[in-house]
Amino acid sequence: MSEQMAEILATLGHVERLNVFRLLVRRYPQAVAAGELARVLGYKGSTLSVYLSVLRRAGLIHQDRAGNSLLYSADMHGAGGLLTYLFDDCCRGRIPGLVGDGSIIGASVENTHKFNALFICTGNSVRSIFAEAILRAEGRDRFDVFSAGTRPYSEINPMTLQVLRENGHTISDLRSKTIGEFQRFNSPRMDFVFTVCDQAADEECPTWPGQPITAHWGHPDPVKLEGPEAIKLMAFRETYQSLARRIRPFAQLSFNALDRASLQSKVDELGRLPLCA
Repeated sequence: MSEQMAEILATLGHVERLNVFRLLVRRYPQAVAAGELARVLGYKGSTLSVYLSVLRRAGLIHQDRAGNSLLYSADMHGAGGLLTYLFDDCCRGRIPGLVGDGSIIGASVENTHKFNALFICTGNSVRSIFAEAILRAEGRDRFDVFSAGTRPYSEINPMTLQVLRENGHTISDLRSKTIGEFQRFNSPRMDFVFTVCDQAADEECPTWPGQPITAHWGHPDPVKLEGPEAIKLMAFRETYQSLARRIRPFAQLSFNALDRASLQSKVDELGRLPLCA
């Protein structure tokens, strides 16, 4: 066991291999093509191939094939084994702030207050705005909901507003915002942070205070679809419906009956749902 754990630690002790693993964790449970990993991280294909091989050998990532493409995803069981070893065996349960099962102390979510939820994408013009509006409608008694973009400036796409009106949402108080609004000392403390586009998940964001539950529910950007206006509008509607398929069951979870690990598992399961019904 010690030799196996030492190999994992040595694997993650290399900063560029660590960068690969951290990106796959941010995109979890999504699998990412090797070419996309190389592009996002700026690594040569041959170099990345070596890193992926080492990470696979250490049991930290999975490899799958889709057609001619190799797809990679984080193996959270492998990472969990390392943490369990460090806590229970190596440190004999003496790491401050953790309990024996690896959960954060006090992480049992009590249903005694409204939760703060933040949806992030690059532009805050379509997907995160959809998500904000949907969760506001579905969980108005349980959530205060926000959205933001990683770009310095953006505007809500007119087709976003059209689809929201079609689905009966109030749009008067929706606006495009940047992530900086929620990283100030007096910003609301988030209980949940979701990325809804791959590019936002790829970016290195500061750690959120309070250790919120995080998840990646990536959706393609309907703005990038080329074609007639009717085809584009259909893509916006499909994006809305795909987000709603995740957000509606999320809003109905029994938060007071779930510990942190169970809740994280639930939101990751929702991230695995196919984009279209």
